[in-house]
Amino acid sequence: MHDIKLIRDNRDLFVAALARRPAYAEAADTTAAEILDLDAKWRGAKTAYEQHKARQNEASRAIGQAKAKKDEAGAKAMLEEVAHLKAQLQADQEEERKYEVDLRAKLAVLPNLPVADVPMGADENDNVEVVARRFGSAPRFDFKPKEHFELGEALGMMDFERAGKVSGARFVYLKGALARLERSLGMFMLDVQTANGYLEVNPPLLVRDEAFFGTSQLPKFEEDLFWASMGEGRFGLIPTAEVPLTNLVREEILDEAALPYRVTAWTPCFRAEAGAAGRDTRGMIRQHQFSKVELVSITAPEQSEAEHERMTDCAQDILKRLELPHRVVTLCSGDMGFAAQKTYDIEVWLPGQDRYREISSCSNCGDFQARRMEARYRPKDSKNTRFVHTLNGSGLAVGRTLIAVLENYQEADGTVRVPEALLPYMGGLTKIEKV
Repeated sequence: MHDIKLIRDNRDLFVAALARRPAYAEAADTTAAEILDLDAKWRGAKTAYEQHKARQNEASRAIGQAKAKKDEAGAKAMLEEVAHLKAQLQADQEEERKYEVDLRAKLAVLPNLPVADVPMGADENDNVEVVARRFGSAPRFDFKPKEHFELGEALGMMDFERAGKVSGARFVYLKGALARLERSLGMFMLDVQTANGYLEVNPPLLVRDEAFFGTSQLPKFEEDLFWASMGEGRFGLIPTAEVPLTNLVREEILDEAALPYRVTAWTPCFRAEAGAAGRDTRGMIRQHQFSKVELVSITAPEQSEAEHERMTDCAQDILKRLELPHRVVTLCSGDMGFAAQKTYDIEVWLPGQDRYREISSCSNCGDFQARRMEARYRPKDSKNTRFVHTLNGSGLAVGRTLIAVLENYQEADGTVRVPEALLPYMGGLTKIEKV
């Protein structure tokens, strides 16, 4: 959510920043005009209410004064005015609420503004690699490497056909050693990230609309969510643990000494992939259900830029320990997520596809989500409060890491070596082979 005061005081800067989002470039000026028009009407209604309220108080006092002077005619006139003002105040309140709701609705569908060092661009082709963060090089094979689903199906441990009968497209059964490998990856990631200073949390998987609004899935991305109706109303399955983890601080006032506050969770995630129709229809790249270890940081504004770099380091830490080649890119303004002001994507090398694929996004959201959640902190030696900054990142997507392990550690005979870092989790299994 944007700060209406900043838009009011810095209209041209807001328009320029919003125009850096390609989808909003042409309408940025018109959007600002509409926002400021609603803001003026809202403030006008608010001022009218305050003025009428003040007059009502004056008239109420005048009634007593008139009666004390036995001025019945004056008292009657004041009573009539008070009655009229009461009706007027109700109309003022209704008008104020209407404009406030309209203004909030207008602001709620606008994305966060890219910070200055985010590269301009239309889509993923305009993302810029952070060369210093590249790790490893593509492995060389003396055979044609297979894709993960070819390996998994040949091993008899990845079953899309039966999952399709039960749940439809974009679901899978993992069995045997592959199920254990996925479990081992999640446990390994949690162990690494808790050692990196993140507090492990086991959060709810069903959340209310308010939580989705707080992290910006609502109202814009309602159709991407899976919904469940219960006696208490509507709940949604989380598309990422970012939702319940970030909302841990909703409507809270934290002490500055508690920041940065870092939490992590390994959860199932549920996401409708309708927008990706025709892409990655085979395999596990895009699933409606997947698991992920999420990282969330809550910081003071002065900490968030450094925390963003640290979070990206923590996500890369997993891939480095697994010795998986990868690179990091800064997303351009047209490829960034709705709530982000800056995002790093980590892309792992997949030999079967002969390309890098996203395995993590680490985003700094500034105070964008905090304003929606009313999440604040109190600076040391200050009576006033400020909005926190929120950050989130995958540390990592477990299913995609499984894919990367399968493709990078495959052998010519279709078996898969277990990475050294995972050996303590695999119960003595060093190689995955058909049983």
